[in-house]
Amino acid sequence: MALVAVAVVRIRNLFAVIMLTGIYSLLAASLFVMLDAVDVALTEAAVGAGIMIILMLATLALTTSEEKVRITRQSLLALVVVVITGGALIYGTLDMPQVGDPQAPAHTHLAPHFTQQSVEEIGIPNMVTSVLASYRGLDTLGEAVVVLTAAVAVILVIGSGRARQRKRRQKKPGSRESRS
Repeated sequence: MALVAVAVVRIRNLFAVIMLTGIYSLLAASLFVMLDAVDVALTEAAVGAGIMIILMLATLALTTSEEKVRITRQSLLALVVVVITGGALIYGTLDMPQVGDPQAPAHTHLAPHFTQQSVEEIGIPNMVTSVLASYRGLDTLGEAVVVLTAAVAVILVIGSGRARQRKRRQKKPGSRESRS
């Protein structure tokens, strides 16, 4: 995954970047499957490798296929901020338990509560549904709002691109719109 991420950052051909982003998403979905998070893996594959790729290809159809390279002081500052934030996140995860550790807090505190009490507390016989719909209801609502916001943003970007193309056609000398 790290190699694909580095390739995404380094390559300037946007079509190749979109394809590598899809590969990265499928690798992330595979990782989620290995961690026994099949529901998250399905979501990652559907949204990350499916819908996102389609939206990015549609956006690419309205733009150029090569990234414009500009290195400014602002981009170097952004790089420093990202490196510091990444270092802080890595430092914050150093004391986490190993994957699959039976003494991890998720296994000793959360899992027993959800498996033993969710039917009585929520009244939903399926444990996964009770966790997603009730215990994590606001989180699930937040995820839906993020997806809706992203869809609206993409529609606005695509719409503004088409509006700019119409304005350019109208300004060209000899076009029907400029004669009238």
